Amino acid sequence: MPPHHVLDREVADLIVSVLNLETTADRVLADAPLFGEEGDLGLDSIDALELALEIGERYGFEFEADDDRNTEIFASLCALCRHIEENRTK
Repeated sequence: MPPHHVLDREVADLIVSVLNLETTADRVLADAPLFGEEGDLGLDSIDALELALEIGERYGFEFEADDDRNTEIFASLCALCRHIEENRTK
């Protein structure tokens, strides 16, 4: 399995477990929207905050609440993993 697929699976598992979703990680599609009514998971801003805290702790960096890119960063599993790869320190 290529490294980016490992991270995709790891982050999908994290999303499901941290947010106590009633789904499985394999149902979190790489390019599907994570947030809003059109998103498969229908996540909201509170979910984003919980994810940001857990991801920051696990991968060694912090999200900036006022970052204009946050909508893009959290747009999909693929976008989130790309951001993690670019910023992780552990």
